[in-house]
Amino acid sequence: MPRSLNSVASRARRKKILKQAKGFFGRRKNVWTVAKNAIDKAMLYAYRDRKVKKRNFRSLWINRINAGTRIHGLSYSVFIGKLKSHNILLNRKVLADLAMNNPNAFKAIVEKVK
Repeated sequence: MPRSLNSVASRARRKKILKQAKGFFGRRKNVWTVAKNAIDKAMLYAYRDRKVKKRNFRSLWINRINAGTRIHGLSYSVFIGKLKSHNILLNRKVLADLAMNNPNAFKAIVEKVK
């Protein structure tokens, strides 16, 4: 029995990778082996950085809340502790948004927990 080669599937697989490499610079966009390695690395970075993005945003929110609370004479950790003890269930994203865009509402929250 002769050897069967599925060249249609092989070509489709290569085409898929080269399509993903669109926009890359130099040989990374059109040479199969280089493009394949570049795409593998890019996918690893994308997977990792979806998690890093969440960390970065949490850190940003904490910085914004801390800046907002320092104006009113509290530190971030004391403020969060008092929020928990007063059973105020606002997450950091909402608190950071209030501290940046609605300082009066944020001040009311700070005064409530003081």
